[in-house]
Amino acid sequence: MSTRMFQVAGLGNERVGLTSARIEQLGTRLEGPLLAAGDEGWDEAVEVWNAMVTARPTLVVQPVSAQDVATAVRFAADHGLLLSVKGGGHNIAGTALADGGLTLDMSRMREVTVDPSARLAHAGPGCLLRDVDRATQRHGLATVLGFVSETGVAGLTLGGGFGYLTRRFGWTADNLDEVEIVTADGKVRTASRTENPDLFWALRGGGGNFGVVTRFTFRLHEVGPVVTGGLAAWSADRADDVLATYRELTASAPRTLTAAAVIQLAPPAPFIPDAWHGRPVVALLVCHSGTVAEAEADLAPLRALGEPIFNLIGEKPYVAQQSMLDAMEPKGLNQYWKAEFLPGLPAEYLPVFRDAALDVASPLSYSVVFHLAGALNESADGGAVGNREARFISGFSGVWPPRADGEGIVGAVRKGWESIRPFSTGGNYVNFQLSEDDADRTADAYRGTYERLQQLKTRYDPANLLRVNRNIRPAR
Repeated sequence: MSTRMFQVAGLGNERVGLTSARIEQLGTRLEGPLLAAGDEGWDEAVEVWNAMVTARPTLVVQPVSAQDVATAVRFAADHGLLLSVKGGGHNIAGTALADGGLTLDMSRMREVTVDPSARLAHAGPGCLLRDVDRATQRHGLATVLGFVSETGVAGLTLGGGFGYLTRRFGWTADNLDEVEIVTADGKVRTASRTENPDLFWALRGGGGNFGVVTRFTFRLHEVGPVVTGGLAAWSADRADDVLATYRELTASAPRTLTAAAVIQLAPPAPFIPDAWHGRPVVALLVCHSGTVAEAEADLAPLRALGEPIFNLIGEKPYVAQQSMLDAMEPKGLNQYWKAEFLPGLPAEYLPVFRDAALDVASPLSYSVVFHLAGALNESADGGAVGNREARFISGFSGVWPPRADGEGIVGAVRKGWESIRPFSTGGNYVNFQLSEDDADRTADAYRGTYERLQQLKTRYDPANLLRVNRNIRPAR
């Protein structure tokens, strides 16, 4: 019998040799494809958004059913293989790929079905945000999702998830109604508020630590199909005025209005005058999901700032608002982020953020303050998402081409992050963590819920099979 050795290393795994016969046997038990390097579709299966991620698995399974997932989970456990899950591959830490292990690429499970009468959407784990938004908006409905339509629904949701609708309806995880999941023992389970409620609690924010979700069911809300939103920008010389206006706006904003302040170098976009390309600007990103008349009144402070360099704020389809930032985050660039939750936006914070953001500014980098306060602070049956007191999130995104020198950008991001940490709640958002972040920082992302998560990890995954993630280790 011919033998092909697959070297498995990393994250505490012992090296394991697998025979070709065992791998071929796995393939016969799957409905979906089993891929190895060189196979058709391999390159796409192992492509992720952040070019800094260099991990490569030995095997990729592309499941088409929960049973396929269960088969792969049991195979990984039986052979000591590292196991990872790729939904959209958008996680900045690169947790979609298991170096030398087995990756579940969920891209063939992208079906979305909408029950408008029950206001529920059922989404496969390979869905991107645009898949769900397009399906639900046909009925004038939406759930809380993120800002970049290429983002995977699974990773966003399991880590908490926030977006333009968070202030109205809470975290994405707060809007989960039910999941189908394969746990580390290879069993297919349903988790909801009435069935396996402890597991359901852990899944609402606890990341990929408790199993592989094979179906999400979301609650839907009447939103759109048209909202008032977009982006307007002014010279960074006016940063103090614009940031002060942003502070005033967010202090009194209704929950139908979400706004972010952004500092960056103006990109060479066709809607920006040529003279401003590459120059520092301060912008306000807004989304108002109320009536046009309400939006007109609530956005009045922006008009008081005077004529902007450009103004893209107006009525637009909600799906257009959801994808308008896609160009800022294409695949294939190096991404290095640092962010903190803030309990408020004191006046003293604004010049600190301004100076750090101008230092971070480079052709592709940007810095942001995003308003969160509202429903996420009040969830009565909230799951495992920590830091419920957060009212803003702010941070710095260093971005540069793969072959360029990013040392200065990384340094500026880290310096800026250190400068805002005194204003932090002490917590951070787990979906924005880097692979370099340690266990203490992960615990800080679950302030208020971490100990219970550890106990449930011990119950559902005592061997820590599901550890290629922002890992919650079983309690000792």
